[in-house]
Amino acid sequence: MQEPDSASPVRVAYVEFPPMSYRDAMGEPQGEFVEITRKVAAEAGYEVDFLYLPITRTYLYLHNGTVDLWLGLTGTPALADAVLESWISPMSVELSAWYRDGTAPLRHMDQLQGKTVILIGGYTYGGLLYWLMEQPDIRITEAPNHRSAIDMLKRKRGDYLLDYSQPVREILTQASDAIVRESEVRTRNTAWLFSLASPRASILREAFDDAYVRLSERGEVPPVRQLRDTFVLPGFPQEHR
Repeated sequence: MQEPDSASPVRVAYVEFPPMSYRDAMGEPQGEFVEITRKVAAEAGYEVDFLYLPITRTYLYLHNGTVDLWLGLTGTPALADAVLESWISPMSVELSAWYRDGTAPLRHMDQLQGKTVILIGGYTYGGLLYWLMEQPDIRITEAPNHRSAIDMLKRKRGDYLLDYSQPVREILTQASDAIVRESEVRTRNTAWLFSLASPRASILREAFDDAYVRLSERGEVPPVRQLRDTFVLPGFPQEHR
């Protein structure tokens, strides 16, 4: 176990992103990414304090150093100059286009022209949000959470819902959800994103990466992933890949 550089706990931001990270009924952090982070931090010799935040405040706190790290995604444009990404990526995340039975599957981004697209409020989708807002023929409507977004889709308040696969699959439990279909849009990688406003950012990144490798060798966390080119739907804007 590596000796920590400071006695102060590591401040970890997490957002509502089940099953990877979420707050349970008792207000406690849960999820696969949360549990891996607990193991890695303990192996590295750190205590952790989890902070449940909306995504916009997470970005702000990473910029100003209020938190040390976020359980997030690689290649987030809004954080390009604010964080160090871990070399380790514990898992991948799929962005999908959800639609009703009878609607054409999304095979190319051009199919969104002339359509209404439902988005989750506060998400930037790796910068894709800004491209969508610039398109004169794409109408955008927002939902406050994943369940509300699915309900809006079923009520025909949008043609497609752009949302991450894992949290949506967790909530497709109602009988009426059987009409909902899925097309893959983009695959992204998770990572620990360490705030550059924290003086120990590089120390923490090294400690977390090394601890994950040791745990993986002992079979206590998933094997170290070999990162490859991720899936991108044809027509996906080049500047946001």
